[in-house]
Amino acid sequence: MRQIPPLAAVRVFEAAARHGNFTRAAEELGMTQAAVSYQIKLLEERLGAPLFARSGRAVVLSDLGRRIAPQITGAFDTLGDAFASVRIESESVMTVAAPRTLATNWLAGRLGSFQLSRPGLAVRLLVSDEMVDLNAGDADVALRGAPGPMPGLCAHFLMRMPVAPLASPAFLAKHPPLEAPADLLGLPRISPEDDWWDLWFCRALDEDVDRAQASGIRFDSQVLDGNAAIAGGGVAILSPPMWQPAIDAGLLVQPLPHHTYYRNSFWLMYAESKRNLPKVRAFRDWLLAEIAALAHEDILGTFVPPETG
Repeated sequence: MRQIPPLAAVRVFEAAARHGNFTRAAEELGMTQAAVSYQIKLLEERLGAPLFARSGRAVVLSDLGRRIAPQITGAFDTLGDAFASVRIESESVMTVAAPRTLATNWLAGRLGSFQLSRPGLAVRLLVSDEMVDLNAGDADVALRGAPGPMPGLCAHFLMRMPVAPLASPAFLAKHPPLEAPADLLGLPRISPEDDWWDLWFCRALDEDVDRAQASGIRFDSQVLDGNAAIAGGGVAILSPPMWQPAIDAGLLVQPLPHHTYYRNSFWLMYAESKRNLPKVRAFRDWLLAEIAALAHEDILGTFVPPETG
């Protein structure tokens, strides 16, 4: 175990030794001269030897003080370099955490415009369905699905999660036309055990249904479900805003108008301690502007905050 005197006193000694003057040391450290003298006295008592020789109002380093002062200054320089490197990295790298589907299908394609607005800031996208600890600094910000804001975090509503069946035009052309929600029960559905199917059928039919299906491709990711639907593997239960480019390109269509909403919405969240970081403010302002632009063409109510209470 290191036997180090109180760092507050060591810091005062380093400043006083570097300036050769208690008053200047006090000005640098934002202390009174009396406080500097007190800290020096505590350190001398801890060491059992004087660090300064006092002559009237002037002070000069003792032999012991002259021996250790360069080493202590070097140690503080090393500490300064270490923290400076952390600060530089913190200011130049932005870590954004987001769940897989949102990161892959919605956020990744938009990050280029943010990068153009902040060319000196490197953006690292952490793709994970696990919730990172924002207060521990695992990421600067996170886009996450949640019923509402989380305690201890700053939160900004982004969008709701509308849910609807989507399929490829080629797949639908091979099957009888869908005229009612119940018609979907007779078609191959991708990931038929997904609870989004229960949610949608309950809303569309206004009753619980037996969603049992003997066969069907099963995945654990909306990204895989959607790509399987594009390939003609069946009807997938998806969140249309996550697949808007595929819908616009005619790769996916919504065969029935019915939709519902998942209980979670997407929120931008970050630790209170990072509220005023320039890079966090810049990302927040950019992202909320993106959402505001999309809200002008919102036909599903995706960008309208859900009622609470």
